Amino acid sequence: MAVKASVIMLGVKDVERAKKFYVEGLGCEVVQDYPGFVRCRMGDGSSDLALYEWEAVAREAGVPAEGSGFRGVSFHFLTEARDEVDETLRAAEAAGGAVVRAAAAEQWGGYVGYFSDPDGYLWKVATAT
Repeated sequence: MAVKASVIMLGVKDVERAKKFYVEGLGCEVVQDYPGFVRCRMGDGSSDLALYEWEAVAREAGVPAEGSGFRGVSFHFLTEARDEVDETLRAAEAAGGAVVRAAAAEQWGGYVGYFSDPDGYLWKVATAT
């Protein structure tokens, strides 16, 4: 059996703020919307994204809720064009995220930038050309 990520769930401090960021700012579509939990469709061929209260995720998993800084994970959005990288970074910043690394050409020929969502989750936006 191969592992498949059907839904990626993020523990967030403010579900409504995160929903606004991902739906209004980045164009995700709400599939389920409950108090403290939202599931969004990110796009064709992508996993869904669930936003769940930070404390509730920790409680459900049976782990402490404390923790900050780099979480050892980043999400990657691979695009076909540099313009889309720039557009995505602008949209994320306008929606309340932060550009943590401006897009720039890489020595291997690609074009890469990073933004963080309002809860600090890192997103890499890149194109190979």
